[in-house]
Amino acid sequence: MSIGSTYIRLPHKFAYLSLITDAYSKKIVGWSLQQTMQLKGPLEALKMALATCKSNLEGLIHHSDRGMQYCSKEYTRLLSRSKIKISMTRDGDPGENAIAERINGTIKNEFYCRGFLSFQLAQERIQKAITAYNSLRPHASCNCLTPSQAHFREGILLKRWTRNNPKKGVSTNQINLSATL
Repeated sequence: MSIGSTYIRLPHKFAYLSLITDAYSKKIVGWSLQQTMQLKGPLEALKMALATCKSNLEGLIHHSDRGMQYCSKEYTRLLSRSKIKISMTRDGDPGENAIAERINGTIKNEFYCRGFLSFQLAQERIQKAITAYNSLRPHASCNCLTPSQAHFREGILLKRWTRNNPKKGVSTNQINLSATL
């Protein structure tokens, strides 16, 4: 899994969106929009992701930056109890958590979730954007399936893009759970 947090503009302040993405299927499996950048948002997103994950979580890797939310006792304890391995970036370089950075940009730019007149409107629009992203938007990196379709597959998903290693597959045992702030 990959978790990323990003700022969402409101009229005179920001809200904070936490997204957890399954690296295998690119599906957003957990999310939370909060009015503060505290532990509550990432923790809610993680709990949602754990509730929607396949039955066996052992062997999953949670990747994040070194934000205080992801290093907190409560957050790391929940990962440990779920038998999920913890991985963090070394230097806070956004390139070290590309999955999270990519999904943040996709939700904000492709689904026009950059700014809203109210927190309630932001929550409604972001929920619709996540639903559309998961169920309508095919990904070349998962055999041109939507994230929801790919999420229920097992085995290798062919990559249908041409840079670097075209058609190289990703196996379900390489699932990675990541996070950024």
